[in-house]
Amino acid sequence: MPPLRAGHTVETGSHRRRHGAVPRRPRRSWRGGTARAPDRTRGQPVLPVPARPRRRETLLHSVVAGVDGSPQSLTAADWAAREAVLRGRPLRIVCAREALPSDAEKALGPQNGYGWAEERLEQLERRLRERHPDLPVEILREPGPPVQSILGQDAELLVLGSRGLTGVAGHLMGSVSLAVVGRSERPVVLVRTGYDPGAPEHGAVAVGFDFHHEADEPVAFAFEAAAARGAAIKAVHVWDAQRAYGWATIPQDMEVLDEYEGPARRYLADAVAPWRERYPAVGITEEVVRGSAGPGLITAGAGTDLLVVGHRVRGKGRASPLGHVTHAVLHHAPCPVAVVPHG
Repeated sequence: MPPLRAGHTVETGSHRRRHGAVPRRPRRSWRGGTARAPDRTRGQPVLPVPARPRRRETLLHSVVAGVDGSPQSLTAADWAAREAVLRGRPLRIVCAREALPSDAEKALGPQNGYGWAEERLEQLERRLRERHPDLPVEILREPGPPVQSILGQDAELLVLGSRGLTGVAGHLMGSVSLAVVGRSERPVVLVRTGYDPGAPEHGAVAVGFDFHHEADEPVAFAFEAAAARGAAIKAVHVWDAQRAYGWATIPQDMEVLDEYEGPARRYLADAVAPWRERYPAVGITEEVVRGSAGPGLITAGAGTDLLVVGHRVRGKGRASPLGHVTHAVLHHAPCPVAVVPHG
């Protein structure tokens, strides 16, 4: 056999390679050897890969109401049903069930402990279907803590009662509502017990404007809510003389103080102007209130169908503490309150 030179081709059986070339590394088989894994699909028909099933439409665009059987939560469900009709969205009622405390389980039994809540839930379902026969209503019973159950819903809007009891466990619904508001990445509406689903609406949605914390998300939510119900917008800006100028520079003469209010009115007019162009069919009234933000917004919310405030979130999945203004509004506003998160 003649001597091999670099680049010379060597034939061995059915394999050919060039002398001096680096041989290819053998492919490892699925069993760890050097042989190839057997092809069990050869000769068989190729089946199409099944398409990934789409999630139900109701899961993507529902209005979700958290219900625990308390009067406050049932009232919130009534408001949520009316809002779902206005938005053209289905309604989902979520009832979270935590494990009973040992004392309650011994006294009531695991079935009787939740019997009263189940009975109210069935009554609520019948009432909603009778009142809104064309509204798709889904009842979902979720085991586990209510905060996680509610936040786990993929919905357009979350609705809760502003105060109540989370079942026989005895926790205040207020704590659940505040926890949901602080963690939610979607708007949350809190409804008080005094809401009457059969009463006519006032035809107004109030929203606050603050040049210290400007955000489009709460304003856009307010205008969409007003457009859906054919209501007007009450644009509110609370002007605090002490915060703006300090006590040392505040004049005592009220006529002079009214002149100091001019910049606040000009700010509100400029802030509302783009929204007038975007929603020409929605009427807008501007209201400048002198005083602290919390009491001013609470007063402005009287006689409205909804009061909208913003909530700055820290990041996805992180709890963000509520500001003192939002706290005051949630506890004392006479109307339903929408808390809209923003960055």
